[in-house]
Amino acid sequence: MEVAALQQLNQAVQTVMQQARSQVLVKMGTAMTVMEKTSRKDLVTNVDRSNEHFLVQALRQLDPGAQILGEEGAGDQVTTLAGHVWIVDPIDGTMNFVHQRNHFAIMAGLYIDGQPTLGYIYDVMAAKLYAGGPAIGVTLNGTTLTAPLDLALSAGLFGASAPLLIHNRYQMQTIAATSLGPRIIGSAGIQISQVLAGELVGYLSYLRPWDFAAGRVLAETLGLSVTQVDGTPVNMLSSGAVLIATKSAQRAILAIVK
Repeated sequence: MEVAALQQLNQAVQTVMQQARSQVLVKMGTAMTVMEKTSRKDLVTNVDRSNEHFLVQALRQLDPGAQILGEEGAGDQVTTLAGHVWIVDPIDGTMNFVHQRNHFAIMAGLYIDGQPTLGYIYDVMAAKLYAGGPAIGVTLNGTTLTAPLDLALSAGLFGASAPLLIHNRYQMQTIAATSLGPRIIGSAGIQISQVLAGELVGYLSYLRPWDFAAGRVLAETLGLSVTQVDGTPVNMLSSGAVLIATKSAQRAILAIVK
């Protein structure tokens, strides 16, 4: 897409994200239906599903012909990244949403022929919308966001996944001990946005495509590294242990893992 067309689409999608946030805030004041998906720690609510339906319909209007991969299944059965593919997470951090009414995000990422093109992370309760892509830069609530400093692992806080830290998967305990300390929130979108803002030097967790699709676009645009935990490229249609970090922190983490 031409830059002008991307900028126009970017503005339109930000409006959609703002509308989605408003709807979620309204529904938070009503009775919610909470269901288990795979376990008592894997929840979905009627708000997740209604928000995904809204996002899918809105994106179809803005980008006709695009495929849409949604966490709750409201989109398409996506098996290829050819053409335009949107990857959507209507509520990232559903456990937080249900039990804390805080620390959750709405996310969407656009990939064109497999290339990260546009990304959006909306920290709902903090009212922070990270938006943009490699052709147009990244903004936070409309203000240009500068790239975070390339801090070493030992010079910053690290975003950890609770299960990986507890069970010491991928030497997570050593990684956390090498940093200035681990921080656990329970939402990939929130913790990735903290890496974007320079509040964390990295984040490592087992993630599904909708957990990191938007974050990858924004992170790579800001010069951050996004790889699997062994340093190999991520696959946008599969799950795995994904590391988003400054380049300096990534080198230290890969050395620890290997």
